[in-house]
Amino acid sequence: LGTCFGDNFDPSDAAMLSLQVSCLCGSAPCLLCGCCPSAKNSTVSRLLFTFFLFLGTLVSIIMIIPGVEKELHKLPGFCEGSGSVLGVQTHVDCSSFLGHKAVYRMGFAMAAFFFLFALLMVCMRSSKDPRAAVQNGFWFFKFLVLVGITVGAFYIPDGAFTSVWFYFGVVGSFLFILIQLVLLIDFAHSWSQLWLHNAGESNAKGWYAALYIITFIFYATSIAAIVLLYIYYTKPEGCTEGKVLISINLILCLIISAVSILPKIQDAQPHSGLLQASLITLYTIYVTWSALANVPTQTCNPTLLVRNSTGSATATQPLTTWWDAPSIVGLIIFILCTLFISVRSSDHPQVNKLMLTEESPAGAGGEAAAVESGLHRAYDNEQDGVSYNYTFFHLCLLLAALYIMMTLTNWYRPEESLRVLTSPWTAVWVKICSSWAGLLLYLWTLVAPLVLPNRDFS
Repeated sequence: LGTCFGDNFDPSDAAMLSLQVSCLCGSAPCLLCGCCPSAKNSTVSRLLFTFFLFLGTLVSIIMIIPGVEKELHKLPGFCEGSGSVLGVQTHVDCSSFLGHKAVYRMGFAMAAFFFLFALLMVCMRSSKDPRAAVQNGFWFFKFLVLVGITVGAFYIPDGAFTSVWFYFGVVGSFLFILIQLVLLIDFAHSWSQLWLHNAGESNAKGWYAALYIITFIFYATSIAAIVLLYIYYTKPEGCTEGKVLISINLILCLIISAVSILPKIQDAQPHSGLLQASLITLYTIYVTWSALANVPTQTCNPTLLVRNSTGSATATQPLTTWWDAPSIVGLIIFILCTLFISVRSSDHPQVNKLMLTEESPAGAGGEAAAVESGLHRAYDNEQDGVSYNYTFFHLCLLLAALYIMMTLTNWYRPEESLRVLTSPWTAVWVKICSSWAGLLLYLWTLVAPLVLPNRDFS
């Protein structure tokens, strides 16, 4: 109370606090207490939906902790019928696969939750639509809906659920990786433009020096990573796939770096340069590393985890953890990109069109009214038009839920024998193809002004 109301607290402040607490079942504009700054209604809603996604992710992480995973068999019916899916006989403890099953069901629950809201918010035009109250309010009831779907997901019969949902996760993860690449390209362009603008305004060489240093660090890190990939994920004899994939991505990264500094490209886009190319290169090497970590050949993949009834990680022995370095890096990138989707509109019209996001003209008036009233609250900036496409936003969170589901399980699935949980080649090729798609997308942002000279790419 002291934080929000200060030392001059009186009973009327308590009434105000109770009113604000009641807003958990109301709309976003009254969610912020007096100690919080004013914010856009659209931003608060996106952050709260993102919080639901992060909450589900946290629950998934807890469920794959070995100590917790062993206890999941105590859930009523959760271990029943496992033999029909995994082919595990009664003498094999099905708790070996419970963490994997739990994460899949949590991912299904989050995906179903966001898909429901994507359908409800189709063709939303402004906050005057009655459905806007559902998007921007009733948060307590939304939480109850998410909990209800999650509980129901854990009662889904095994059958072919795990095998089928794996492919849904693969497709969704591929699409979310492309969204990550779009955001990364936009971030790289904005970063370069900001520093070049600061250098031009202040006429200080320090900005140019910082630009060169960061670019050098990115390229040096990429080169070191490529060397390590050749050392650990290839062998002098064999591992041909790994050698080819690393070499192809290395060549493609060299091509985009060279194209970004061509005179014609510089004339068409003065802000393009090696900073963007170095950041895209570093991300591409990460995706390559993540793909090689899924190669299902033990000699070519030192980080491969295999769970079966006869190998080193048996169902009766202590469970190996799902975590590895690519998964941790992927989780960090997932958090940053999801927050990026929630709080920011791009400075570039092309990116806003692609992400179906724009700045609402009603925002300035709503902010001025909030400041004049002296209230610290979320103000409605969407009376004249929504500032982002509600359905597309929920679909992005749906894809993010599928991506984090696959990341936390290392893209593993039961083999055809249904006795081994291992990594398929499908995961390798999906990640590699996404890296190629990202490089082609960045290359297009460089050459588009030359190919389509009559269009505005400012």
